[in-house]
Amino acid sequence: MKGHNSGNESDHVTTMADEVTRAHSAGEGGDTIFGKIIRKEIPADIIYEDEQCLAFQDINPQAPVHFLVIPKKPIPQLSKAEDGDEQLLGHLMIVAKKVAEKEGLGATGYRVTANDGKNGGQDVFHIHLHVMGGRQMGWPPG
Repeated sequence: MKGHNSGNESDHVTTMADEVTRAHSAGEGGDTIFGKIIRKEIPADIIYEDEQCLAFQDINPQAPVHFLVIPKKPIPQLSKAEDGDEQLLGHLMIVAKKVAEKEGLGATGYRVTANDGKNGGQDVFHIHLHVMGGRQMGWPPG
């Protein structure tokens, strides 16, 4: 969850240095902004919700379509998921696909990313999928 929009397109672009700084200052454990979104304590543009997860628009989109899919269960990061989380993690992927189709990305394709840990660029320690599309995505990503 990053930044705000002042109406200037350049405000939406987060530099790699910004991402690295945020990731290295992020801390594990405790409540996160995603927990507050799940409990509806802070607003978010929620576009999907079921008993296991929810999806909402990224506050600082890096593509014309950019949303996050998060589990309601607080798993801090992929490398800390347990075998018992297999069904939930698979469900996140299926929800990502369904919401991408609903958002108009089914025909052209999209990118699904999960950052893991500080060196992976994770800045909120509650596992989440970034789903981005609506333009040609470059490779390597960063």
